[in-house]
Amino acid sequence: MLVGQLSETPEWLASMFTSEIALLVLLGVSVLEGAMLLRFMPSELVVPSALALIGSSILETVAIVAIAVVGTTIGQTILFVLARRGGREYLLRKSWLPINEGRLDRVDGWFDAWGQLAVPVTNTMLFVRGLLTIPAGLSEMTIRRFVVLSAIGSLSFQSILALVYLIAGEVIAL
Repeated sequence: MLVGQLSETPEWLASMFTSEIALLVLLGVSVLEGAMLLRFMPSELVVPSALALIGSSILETVAIVAIAVVGTTIGQTILFVLARRGGREYLLRKSWLPINEGRLDRVDGWFDAWGQLAVPVTNTMLFVRGLLTIPAGLSEMTIRRFVVLSAIGSLSFQSILALVYLIAGEVIAL
């Protein structure tokens, strides 16, 4: 684990990541992250924490990345559907959603400028990850297309995190 990361993982979550239900817990945390509801730890620490506490063999790494991708895609799809059904004003009134009108205007502009390609690209990026879910839900994009694009971006993001964790572990071991 990279220096300081394990200390940022809440103790209760760390203990759950070492239990028999670790992969189910990872799925739940990933759904929260995808729905922009993960408040107890930075999203970029989910996969590295899971690798440190569950295991980082090739099979474990593939399973952890796959579960994280499925979970974040489910969470983003829930947010997509809420945007589609509730609309922009509904989401802006929700205190659980960490976005204000100015930030939503900015990501709406990105979506208008880059179109559907913005979904997987921003899903790969820190700090804006998942924000394009809302403009996508408000657009004419089909849910099927959104799920595919969201999963592609999440696979990229989670794979990069796993790779950085594994490479850093090798460097530190030297």
